[in-house]
Amino acid sequence: MVVKREMTRKFLEDAFAGESMAHMRYLIFAEQAEREGLHNIAKLFRAIAHAEFVHAKNHFIALGKLGKTPENLQMGIEGETFEVEEMYPVYKNSAEFQEEKDAVRTTHYALEAEKIHAELYKKAKEKAEKGEDIEIKRVYICPVCGYTAVDEAPEYCPVCGAPRDKFVVFE
Repeated sequence: MVVKREMTRKFLEDAFAGESMAHMRYLIFAEQAEREGLHNIAKLFRAIAHAEFVHAKNHFIALGKLGKTPENLQMGIEGETFEVEEMYPVYKNSAEFQEEKDAVRTTHYALEAEKIHAELYKKAKEKAEKGEDIEIKRVYICPVCGYTAVDEAPEYCPVCGAPRDKFVVFE
């Protein structure tokens, strides 16, 4: 059953957002602990990050937001399109106006990656609506900017210049 009462829905949406942010924050903390050679602390951060993911997933499902794959892809398309057309252009413009170089860089990186993500989701949705899967061997993600390439990574990231051997591969 899906949550129906307005206040409970609002609380669960806020809880979903908070648990989602905690999940990401703890994964980032785990990376830092690994760089510092604190492997068990990194393990603790990753484990608790997973628990936060479980909480977020449970809230998301209770809110009735998990659909079939074509619906989920449409939600992905809408989210990425919002980021490309509205969110990141405004954020980047503000950062440029305020001369916040790190914010300009990070919003530019995200904007460029989100454009690719929206297109990939659109292609995947076309297939999923026919009950078909997409044909990809690998997905390459630039660890600096999030640039995404399918099947083959470029020699250097076209957004930030990171070399191909740094890309994270999803097989």
